[in-house]
Amino acid sequence: MRDNRSVEIDCQEVWRELSNYIEGDLHPELRARMRQHFQRCAHCTAILDGTNNVMRLVADGRAFTLPAGFSDRLCNRISRYTREESD
Repeated sequence: MRDNRSVEIDCQEVWRELSNYIEGDLHPELRARMRQHFQRCAHCTAILDGTNNVMRLVADGRAFTLPAGFSDRLCNRISRYTREESD
């Protein structure tokens, strides 16, 4: 029988499960695999930290105005990035 905790998890799987990780809504084995991934992947750790920071800002309750066009630029950048990752 194979030990699932030692199975590698890739960055894309981490990104798909990131919100579940933050909310504590994961099977303990997957949570452990993600924690191991964060220990060796600076990029995913930065994404985790950034996501946590955004959540803290949003939960703060203080509203702020985004610069004109920000949402469109953000959506375009995310679309461009996901297309590049899938190629």
